[in-house]
Amino acid sequence: MLLTRHAWERLIKRLAKKRKLERIYAELWDFLDRSRRIDVNEKVVIFTDSRKSLVCARLDCERLSREEIEEALGGIENPYKCVFFDERLVRETVPRKFLELVPDGVYCFYINREKRSIYIGSEPPLLVVTIRPAKKNEREG
Repeated sequence: MLLTRHAWERLIKRLAKKRKLERIYAELWDFLDRSRRIDVNEKVVIFTDSRKSLVCARLDCERLSREEIEEALGGIENPYKCVFFDERLVRETVPRKFLELVPDGVYCFYINREKRSIYIGSEPPLLVVTIRPAKKNEREG
């Protein structure tokens, strides 16, 4: 999961209360563990715990092996926000160093060079748009 700037601020306000990257993602993953998933359509997914709802958009990704990901990240020397969803790792570091933590395999890979963020995981990435109070139909089972 990657975060928009708005979602980053909303997560700090409603869940994490601190601005540390690891803390925000830890709270996000705790929220996902206690939430149920609602697939609204082919682009929008909502996770809700009946009090709050996390609104996400699906992102297009490539399925690449770890070696192919290394090639794609070859020339990057600036720090990026790197997310490895399978082991719930998140760091703001040079992608080459982060990739050392990722085991061999084939993963969904997404990179946004403008926002300097990278996603690696077995599931396609989601972009968290906002977190808001749950609507009535999301509160009901």
